[in-house]
Amino acid sequence: MAKGSLVSGSIWDEYSSVVVDRMNNPQHQGHITEEEAEAMNANLIVADFGAESCGDAVRLYWAVENETEKIIGSKFKSFGCGTAIASSDIMTELCMGKTVDEAVKITNIDVEKAMRDTPDVPAVPPQKMHCSVMAYDVIKKAAATYKGVDMESFETEHIICECARVTQDTLVDVIKINDLKTVEEIADFTKAGAFCKSCIKPGGHEAKDLYLVDILRDTREEMERERLTALANTAPEEKADFASMGLVQKIRAVDAVVEEYVRPMLIMDGGDMEVIDIKENGEFYDIHIKYLGACSTCSTGSTGTLYAIESTLKQNLDDNIRVMPI
Repeated sequence: MAKGSLVSGSIWDEYSSVVVDRMNNPQHQGHITEEEAEAMNANLIVADFGAESCGDAVRLYWAVENETEKIIGSKFKSFGCGTAIASSDIMTELCMGKTVDEAVKITNIDVEKAMRDTPDVPAVPPQKMHCSVMAYDVIKKAAATYKGVDMESFETEHIICECARVTQDTLVDVIKINDLKTVEEIADFTKAGAFCKSCIKPGGHEAKDLYLVDILRDTREEMERERLTALANTAPEEKADFASMGLVQKIRAVDAVVEEYVRPMLIMDGGDMEVIDIKENGEFYDIHIKYLGACSTCSTGSTGTLYAIESTLKQNLDDNIRVMPI
C-alpha cells in the first residue's frame, strides 16, 4: 500500500512511521506448515478471525513448543487494509517467546502502543483503532484453539469500549470516584469512547447492548440515590425550632433546605419543585408542593422522590413534617 494510492497525503500525518513501514514491509507475514512445526518439536495452531465492522480478516500461525508451551514460531496472513496488516505484524511479533497464557494477556492497547513513534502520540487515527482489536481477538482465538475452549472464556468482564478494552465495572467505579458528569470526562479518564466512538451512543459502526451514555446516566442516578439515602440517615447537628416559627419563617426555612439539598437533585433530572403552602394539621406540618419540569410527569414523583424530599425536611427541620404534592 503506497502513499501515492491515496487521494490526499494528509491522512498519513495521523499514522506513525512504524505503522507506515509495517504496512509496506511486514516482517512476519507468511505461514508455518505442519512439517516446519514438527521440526521445531512444536504444535501448529492456526486461527482465523474476521472483523465485520471493516471487512478485514487475519489468519495467525503459532508453533507452540511441546515442553514449554512457548510460542517459538509466529506468522500471519492478513486480508484487508494497511492498518490491519501493520497491527497484525506487530501482534505476531509480540507473541514470540511468550507462553500461550502470557500471549493471551496481550491487549489491543499493547499492539497500538508498540506501533507508536513516541509514547504520547497515537499510532493510528481513532477510526482505525478497531484494527488493533482484531489483532487482539485473533490471539484469543489461537489460545482458545490450543486449549480447546471457547474464546469468550478469556473475557471475564463485560467490555463496553472494545477499542480501549474498558469494562462496565471500571467505568462505574471511575464515574463514582471522580464524580464524572460527561462522556468527554469519561474519555479523558479511561480512554473509553476516545477512538472509534461506537461505544458512546447508538449509531456507530458497531451496535451494542449498553453504551457510555447509558452507564453515565444510570451511575449518576445511583449516586444521587446513595446521596439522598445517606442524607436521610444522618441526623443534623441541631434542628431549627420549626414549631415556634411563624408561617413566613417556616416557608423560608423549608425553601433553604430545598435549595441546598433537594433542588440540585431534581434539576439534574430536568425537574424542579415549588413550595406552595404550609398548613398545621394537628401535630403535623403539611407542606404542599408542586412538581415542575420533568418531575411533573415522573412516575416516581409520589414514591421515591417524595420520600427523599420528606425525609430531608424531617432531618433538617421537624419530625412531624409531611409533604403533600398537588
